[in-house]
Amino acid sequence: MNRFRFGDSDESASDFDEDPSGLPFPEPLSRTSFLAPDFDPAVFLSSLTNRHQSLEDLRQELRSLEQLLNRELLDLVNENYQDFLSLGTALRGGEEKIEGVKVGLLSFQRDVQSIRDKVEARRQEVEGLLNEKRRLRTQADTGKDLLDYADRVEELEHRLIIADKSTSLKDVPADDESDSESDLYGSGSDDSDEEELQDGAAPVSLKRLERHVQKYVFLSAIAERVGENHPFLIAQQPRVAKVRSTVLLDLKTALEQASHAGDKRDARTMAVLHLYDMMGEDMSAVATLKNLKI
Repeated sequence: MNRFRFGDSDESASDFDEDPSGLPFPEPLSRTSFLAPDFDPAVFLSSLTNRHQSLEDLRQELRSLEQLLNRELLDLVNENYQDFLSLGTALRGGEEKIEGVKVGLLSFQRDVQSIRDKVEARRQEVEGLLNEKRRLRTQADTGKDLLDYADRVEELEHRLIIADKSTSLKDVPADDESDSESDLYGSGSDDSDEEELQDGAAPVSLKRLERHVQKYVFLSAIAERVGENHPFLIAQQPRVAKVRSTVLLDLKTALEQASHAGDKRDARTMAVLHLYDMMGEDMSAVATLKNLKI
């Protein structure tokens, strides 16, 4: 083990220079330190703080390393000088080949652009056809809704015995007329459980009246889905208005009869008010109740 010792005052300084093997000399710089992809000079210099080396010595060592690399590069070029010369000779006349490649590339680019234009045109055509299909499907659905609307209006007119200009009351089939009367008044088999009123009159059938209200509400739903400003629906408004007024008249009659229903008064009144609410005719219900109180 090397030991460091300072001599006595009477010893000469030359004694320290005779055996310099114990001094901490820095190791040579490694080439691998400069090959890192993220090499940073500042980081590299900050890592040399423990080399016990002056800045001038570090500069000298870096210059020596640079000179060594330059000599190695020069030797490499001298060893492969003939290859460098042959490379320059091989590059002569390459302009024609480059021009040929350029022409082929431009032709390929035009072909690709032509195919791209065809694909874009086809895409637009398919998109237009799909839009047309959606439009036709929407129109078909609208047509079905309009036919359903007309059938339901006609059905309600027959059930409520509403005669229009083209159909008089005597033109309504007998089975439809009897069915309509049984729908409005409790003489049908479906309402055999309902009792007569105190004055002996047959009460309005709430079950059939509820079906009429449901059919009318469904008409409103169809009109909202199709659009209330549709010409066909505008043409049907007079017929629908008659249906509405007839249903409201039946509801008014049922509400008046509910006030004389005895023990079932509250239940029948709430049932009729619920039908008013289904139609969205709360104001009509309030007006009818006020008239009953008077």
